[in-house]
Amino acid sequence: MAHMTSHALTVGFDLDMTLIDSRPGIHACYQALSARTGTYIDADLAITRLGPPLVEELVHWFPVGEIDAMADLYREMYPTIAIAATPAMAGAREAIAAVRAAGGRAIVVTAKYEPNAKLHLEHLGIEPDAVIGDLWAERKAEALREHGAAVYVGDHTGDVRGARSAEAYSVAVATGPCDAGELRAAGADIVLGDLTEFPAWLTAYAPR
Repeated sequence: MAHMTSHALTVGFDLDMTLIDSRPGIHACYQALSARTGTYIDADLAITRLGPPLVEELVHWFPVGEIDAMADLYREMYPTIAIAATPAMAGAREAIAAVRAAGGRAIVVTAKYEPNAKLHLEHLGIEPDAVIGDLWAERKAEALREHGAAVYVGDHTGDVRGARSAEAYSVAVATGPCDAGELRAAGADIVLGDLTEFPAWLTAYAPR
């Protein structure tokens, strides 16, 4: 794909395990949901497979007929339990700043419930140009195309599929449940160790 001129550049970022380390908050929220419902949830296991929508995890622990209600309860509990417990990933703020320094726009496209995604970013003082939630894998392409994103950065093979569906350059970071080999096999255009490597990559990709 040709390099984009800096004034036209829009970069999309995933949220969980890309911009934020959501494991502590999600772990605590699953423990609270387990205590509230009396249903066993292996929170240690659940946080090893972050990325897909909440309901895809809940089906491992609750009957199908209860999933929607449990998702609603989890999302209701989430702000008071998970937001303060969740730090930014290394390099997250600098990655957003690098896009801005290149004259571009930074957007967040995530499978997370959008109001909670916004709470995370507000709490951490990370201010993207737009936040679009409730989109997973190929459906992320809807928002990426709408906002004209040329690049999408994520930690999961689902993020790679979303980027490719949008015909955006797929930048993968090996900071989530998928290792570098899995990300490359899924079709990532480049795999970085983490977001601390992103500003230098962006400078090469979109020279001023």
